[in-house]
Amino acid sequence: MSEKVVLHYFNGRGKMESVRWLLAAAGVQFEEVFLTKREEYEKLLNGNDGALMFQQVPLVEIDRMQLVQSKAILNYIAGKYSLYGKDLKERAMIDMYSEGIGDLMDLVIMYPFTPPENKQKHLSNIEQKAKDRILPVFEKGLANSQFLVGNQLSRADIHLLEVTLMLQELLPTILASFPKIQAFQEKMKALPTIGKFLQLGSARKPPPDEAYVKTVKEVLSHLFK
Repeated sequence: MSEKVVLHYFNGRGKMESVRWLLAAAGVQFEEVFLTKREEYEKLLNGNDGALMFQQVPLVEIDRMQLVQSKAILNYIAGKYSLYGKDLKERAMIDMYSEGIGDLMDLVIMYPFTPPENKQKHLSNIEQKAKDRILPVFEKGLANSQFLVGNQLSRADIHLLEVTLMLQELLPTILASFPKIQAFQEKMKALPTIGKFLQLGSARKPPPDEAYVKTVKEVLSHLFK
């Protein structure tokens, strides 16, 4: 197994993009192996090393381990690179913030896979949940602090930047009534590792297009029957 960090996923955002964000924010270089055909997924699935414990990607090779399940991967990376608070109490707060962001992120991730006739309804659901339930929590959380938890950068901050940028791609004015989050975005973008990840040519993936959706549906055909 490689000593390098290797990500196995599609050439697109999905569940792996938050992993890319955390690694990039920590200044960690990584390689990517893209799934483009059903046979490549089946090779991982049927390999002797049992890499896909639950028959799902993402799969991350790190520290001579093969990690699956998005939350486990993100928790490990956050813990390894000091993005998970200074104690259990901070970690609990980071987890709560991250879980809330994850609920919204799941909706955004599924938007490209929504049938055309349901897209507007799905988008309205994203907007309502973001404005009514999720963003107000973070506007309040950032009222008196540069970071969401404690006095240092955590995975919760990185996830919040990621999801709000994704929301703005779909709903450009959604942060109009959330000035603290807007200011937070600018501070986060000024961090060197994050600024580098936001530049063209980085490992950050563009918004999903039809080609990405088609590839995912072909490779994971058993989920789209």
